Amino acid sequence: MKSRILLAVVFTLLLICLSYPVLAQTGKPFIHDPSTIMECDGKYYTFGTGGGGLISEDGWVWNGGAERPGGGVAPDVIHIGDRYYLTYAKGGGGLGGGHASNVYVMWTKTLDPSSPDFGFKDEIIVASSDGEEDCDAIDSAFLLDPTDGRLWLTYGTYFGFIRIIELDPKTGKRMPGNEALDIAIDCEATAMMYRDGWYYLLGTHGTCCDGANSTYNIRVGRSKKVTGPYIDNMGIPMLKGGGKLVVAASGSYFGPGHFGLWDLGDGVQKFSCHYEADLQQGGYSVLGIRPLLWKDGWPVAGDNFQKGTYQILSERSGYALELTVDFVRIPRERRFFRPPADEPIKPVAAQTLADVEKDWPAGDIEIRMADFMVRPHQKWTITPVDGVGGYPGSPFFKITIEGTDRALAATVDKEVIAVPAFNGSPEQLWRIDQLIDGTYRIMPKAVPNCDEPLVLTAVGKCTPTLTKFDPNSDKARWNFKTP
Repeated sequence: MKSRILLAVVFTLLLICLSYPVLAQTGKPFIHDPSTIMECDGKYYTFGTGGGGLISEDGWVWNGGAERPGGGVAPDVIHIGDRYYLTYAKGGGGLGGGHASNVYVMWTKTLDPSSPDFGFKDEIIVASSDGEEDCDAIDSAFLLDPTDGRLWLTYGTYFGFIRIIELDPKTGKRMPGNEALDIAIDCEATAMMYRDGWYYLLGTHGTCCDGANSTYNIRVGRSKKVTGPYIDNMGIPMLKGGGKLVVAASGSYFGPGHFGLWDLGDGVQKFSCHYEADLQQGGYSVLGIRPLLWKDGWPVAGDNFQKGTYQILSERSGYALELTVDFVRIPRERRFFRPPADEPIKPVAAQTLADVEKDWPAGDIEIRMADFMVRPHQKWTITPVDGVGGYPGSPFFKITIEGTDRALAATVDKEVIAVPAFNGSPEQLWRIDQLIDGTYRIMPKAVPNCDEPLVLTAVGKCTPTLTKFDPNSDKARWNFKTP
């Protein structure tokens, strides 16, 4: 009986691993309460509770190595001028010292611990809680207001209010005479961002620190003023526990918390968080990075692109990306639009690769766009490639015609072709980013003899090429449809 139960458990876990998208990163992405991800000297950094953090060369493979002094909990980091400001808290959280805590800010000129310019300076206390008042001074996070350059910091947990204070962006110190304002309750690990005239307050709701039993989820309210009031989509103030859901548990990933905006520019936004438990990583807390979308003025969690077979459709024309080969007709025996009354109905078989591939050229094949016909020369299998790194939040992919090794590739002429076989070269590796409107940008890792990044672009209705990305155009926006 025990062995039968064990087999059932193993089978169930295998189904989970095979059926749900990989939302966490690769390498050793173990972290709790990650800070906003920062780029510094060509590498990416995030810091977590306990004093350490993670470093990545490409935003996909993460390992330990980031350093900060002070220990404590729930840091955040921001880059202003020639300084990286870091905030964290000591005490609080209901552990050890109860809810008595201090929030600190310090700065360094670089996050690279091997640099001679590395070293945190001028550590100061910017907020405190005495353990009895209705606030717990931990989980601090920055916002640099893009409209006026003012620097704000939120902090607080479920023990009382979330509060906001103003700091001096030149020193990191608290502005003289600034009073903390209450802006939310019933959440913790807050973060803020600004978009299109709105300030957004994101807070982590639910229970923390219980692995796969944690109910952490991230919710949001918005305001026209940085100091609030923050209201959710149902009109409930965050000071009364409101908050529109942004992201919750998914598949084998439990307890997303500690939102951090990662704006990559050109209409690509992502967010970082931790998952309280990743069942595929032993149930430990790991770093997650996902696309951030926007719908009706509200942030929405996107999903990292997953392997599968798709038709690739131009957002501009709706035409499908395909091999430039002769169209092969499906046999058509019927003579009328409707069958005779006494004639039995027979299914017509879909066209298969074997029906058409024998007539395709053996070498390179040009690429075009044409009517959406669900044919073999329009079906692309997209698969992550191991051992070649990746880009923020995702591995690189190969794109091949289903059932073949014919691979989409960039050319020295800044065009796209299908080569006879995939060999893993940079021009055959593809980055697929979901844009904030839900469409996708497709770009090769490298274009031969070209130093600038180029993306797959539709010229007119039927010609694909490679050009610089224009975020204000639909020419380089694509959709993926399962055949």
